[in-house]
Amino acid sequence: MSTEHDSLVSPYGGQLVDLLVAPEQLDELHRYAGRLPSIQISPRSECDLEMLAVGAFSPLSRFMGQQDYQRVLDEMRLSSGHLFPIPVTLPVQPGPEIRLGQEVALRNAKNELLALLLIEEIYPWDRAEAELKVFGTSDVRHPLVAEMHRWGPLNVSGRLRVMQLPKHYDFQELRLSPAQTRTRLDGFGYPNVVAFQTRNPLHRVHEELTKRATEEAGGVLLLHPVVGLTRPGDVDHFTRVRTYKALAANHYDPNRILLALLPLAMRLAGPREAVWHMVIRRNYGANYLIVGRDHAGPGVDSTGRPFYGPYDAQALAEAHSAELGVGVLPFRQYVYLPDQARYEEESRIPAGARIASISGTQVREDYLNNGRKLPEWFTRPEVADILAESYPPRHRQGVCVWFTGLSGSGKSTTSEILTTLLLEHGRQVTVLDGDVVRTHLSRGLGFSKEDRDINIRRIGFVAAEIARHGGTVACAAVSPYRATRNDVRTMVGRDHFVEVFVDTPIDVCEQRDVKGLYAKARRGELTGFTGIDDPYEVPTNPEVTLDTVAFSAEENARRILDYLMERGFIRRIEQTDSQPSPEHQP
Repeated sequence: MSTEHDSLVSPYGGQLVDLLVAPEQLDELHRYAGRLPSIQISPRSECDLEMLAVGAFSPLSRFMGQQDYQRVLDEMRLSSGHLFPIPVTLPVQPGPEIRLGQEVALRNAKNELLALLLIEEIYPWDRAEAELKVFGTSDVRHPLVAEMHRWGPLNVSGRLRVMQLPKHYDFQELRLSPAQTRTRLDGFGYPNVVAFQTRNPLHRVHEELTKRATEEAGGVLLLHPVVGLTRPGDVDHFTRVRTYKALAANHYDPNRILLALLPLAMRLAGPREAVWHMVIRRNYGANYLIVGRDHAGPGVDSTGRPFYGPYDAQALAEAHSAELGVGVLPFRQYVYLPDQARYEEESRIPAGARIASISGTQVREDYLNNGRKLPEWFTRPEVADILAESYPPRHRQGVCVWFTGLSGSGKSTTSEILTTLLLEHGRQVTVLDGDVVRTHLSRGLGFSKEDRDINIRRIGFVAAEIARHGGTVACAAVSPYRATRNDVRTMVGRDHFVEVFVDTPIDVCEQRDVKGLYAKARRGELTGFTGIDDPYEVPTNPEVTLDTVAFSAEENARRILDYLMERGFIRRIEQTDSQPSPEHQP
C-alpha cells in the first residue's frame, strides 16, 4: 500500500470530479432554469449534491443510474468496478416532469436553485431490497429504514450542472473542499495523513487516541467531523465544532492537525459505511482512517440489540484497505490511571492499577442531564464549558409524549389528564391532538395511507421543533403505521421521544364510540377505517403500554408521569415543611 498521500493515482484520490458551472455561464443558465420544471430535493439529497459537486464522491459524478445502483447493492461496486458501498440516488415521485430528455431545476427547501439535471435514466427501486442489502435489516427503528418509507418510488439520473453549492454561513473557514484540503495537507510536509471520523464531541480519550495514531503513522491528523446529517439525537454540529476548534487551538500541535468539516449525510450503515468513509477520506487526501468500535452504527433495534457487531466495520474496512490505499487504524480502548494522571490502552494496564472511565451513557445521564460538569481528567475544561452551555439538565430539555392507538382507545382523554399533571409539576405543555390538527394544520387531507402519513409527519415536525427548543409536547393521533411513527421518533430524537401505546381492544373502542364511526365502517359507509378495513400496526417495544380496561385514564396518566420522572424529564414535587408528614395525616 502506498504511504505517500500526494501520490494519488487511484480513482479514489486522483482527478476529482468538478460539476460546478463556470461563473460566466450563470446568468444565462439562471434565465434558462426559470423556464424549467423544478424538483424540490430533500436535505439528504442536498448534502449528496454538494459532495458530488466538489468531488468528495469521486469517481461518482452523478446520482446513480440503474447499473451503478444495482451493482452497489449487490457487490459494493460501481459498474466501472470501483469500490463504492453506499447507494447515492435521487428518489422522486412520478409526475409529468419526470420523463426522459427533460431537464429539471433542482431546488432546496427554500426554493433556491442549486443545479440542473438532464434526466437520462428513470428506474424503479425496491425498498425491501435496499434495506436488507445496504443496512442488513428491515427494522424501522433504523433511522434510514424508517426514512426510506417516504422516498419516491423512482430514481432519476443524468448529467448534472451545479449552479451553486448549498449556502453555509457558519464556520466558513473550515468548509474545505477535497482539493483545498489536499493542498493544505501537502503544506504540512508529512508523508501520511490520518483521518478521524467523528459526529460526537471529543473527550480526552479521543484526544489521546488521535495523537498516538498520528505519531505512530508519522503523519498529520485530519480532524474531519460530519456536519451534514448524523444520527438523530446527536449533539448539534454548532456545539461540536466549537469544541473541536477549542481543542485544536489549545491542545494539539498546530503543525500536525487540520480541522475541516465534512457536509456528509450519513446512512448509519455500519460496516458498509466504514468503507464509504475510506473512499471519501481518500478523496480528501488521507491514507489512514481511524475506524471506531461500531463505526457509523445507528444504535439498537426494536428488541434492544445493536444493529451491527462491535467489530464488523473494522473487519470489512480491513478487507478493502489495500485496494483503497487507506490503512485502517482500529479505535483502541483507553482508560485513565488516576494515580499516574495519564491514559493507557486497556490491554496495557498494569496489574492492580486503579482505573477511571465514564461511558457515553454516563456522560449524558449522570453529568449533562443532571447539570454536573464533566471532570477535567475526562474532558478538557473548554469542552466541558461548551457542553454545559448547550445542554441544560434533563428536566429543562424537551420531550415528546406520543400517544398511539385505535380510534376511541382513550388517547385524548389520557393526554388531557397528563397535561394537567405536567402543569402541576412545572412543565408547560403543547397538546397536538390528531382531530384538532386535521382541522387546522392538515385541512384538505383525506384518509389514504399517503395522506395519513403526511398528517402524522406534520404533527411530528411541529413536535420535533417544540422539543428541540426545550418544550413538552403531548401528541394524540391514531398513527397506525409503524414506519411513520419511527420516522417521527427520528425527527424528535430517540432520547426525547416517548411512545405510549394505548392498548385498547377494538370491541371496547366500538363500545366507547360516541361518533358512531365504527358502526359506519362496519356498514361500509366509511372505507379505509383503521382496525376495520385498514391495518393498525402495533408498536414494537414502546416506552409505555397502557391497559385502559383494567386501569382508569387518571391511573394511566400518572403511570406516564412516573416514567417521565424516572427519565429525569420531570422533577418530583418535594414535600414542604408546612405539609404534614404521611404518618401524621388524619
